[in-house]
Amino acid sequence: MFNYYFDEDRENHPDTVTLFEDIAAGKYTALTSLYVVDELEKAPSEKRDKMIALIEQFGITALALSDEAEWLADTYVEQGIIPLKYRTDGVHIAVAAVNDLDLIISMNFQHIVKRKTKIGTGNINALNGYRSVEICTPMEVNDNENA
Repeated sequence: MFNYYFDEDRENHPDTVTLFEDIAAGKYTALTSLYVVDELEKAPSEKRDKMIALIEQFGITALALSDEAEWLADTYVEQGIIPLKYRTDGVHIAVAAVNDLDLIISMNFQHIVKRKTKIGTGNINALNGYRSVEICTPMEVNDNENA
């Protein structure tokens, strides 16, 4: 999500900017996790600094790391929902689940925003006492005419 804010050549850049504007207007409470911050830290410096600045600029709270989220992400991998190579994508979903968040907004169509992931993580969450976390794109939550 953070990289789409700055990448004006991406098709859904305007939707991402609109989402951040809605966050600034108080329409949504935005949360991320320290897992995401760690990923952002690995980006090239100019891009990294801009993306990390968004967290402060939009008052986005970073949730702490937890053994519970790690365990749930491992369960997604063990059950074949998330590939081991992309376990961090499962961690993002698990953090939302263990913190009882309503939804995840992502542009990761490979491992997060896809039917298999939505159904599989929802089932695993339910079996382990968590509610399903809705997974969607900025286009699905924006109240604009293009959504």
